[in-house]
Amino acid sequence: MDDQEEPATCGRGLAASAVMPSALAAVAAGMAQNLEVHTRALDPDDPAAGQEQGAYERIARSLRSAATDLRAAAAEMVAAVDMPMGAHDMAVMTTPEVLDAFERYVAAEEGLRRLLEAQRADNEEMLTMIRAAVGGHDGG
Repeated sequence: MDDQEEPATCGRGLAASAVMPSALAAVAAGMAQNLEVHTRALDPDDPAAGQEQGAYERIARSLRSAATDLRAAAAEMVAAVDMPMGAHDMAVMTTPEVLDAFERYVAAEEGLRRLLEAQRADNEEMLTMIRAAVGGHDGG
């Protein structure tokens, strides 16, 4: 082992994995902000727009709460970097239940990757349209 290399521990693994909840928090917060600014375009005299606004506001609150929880989890994971390695029962660590849990996690990551790839083209197209409209707007 290289003098610079640190031994692998669960704490180091947690810290390294903190990027996932941190990234999910950024997506949730970004979606909440997008919904919030969208509601400014709604006609307050239109009943359907009122329903939309209520739904968007509730969803944005939930997303902001989720983002806060995800950031807190990520921070705790990062803080665990120097946590001492505890004793592990390898018989428990190598059960079908552990395998199933990790397989589900990996499958969920893959599903998220596919979802993001599928949405990317539509989001980029909408972003291009919004940029063009903002660029063509005189600001007042």
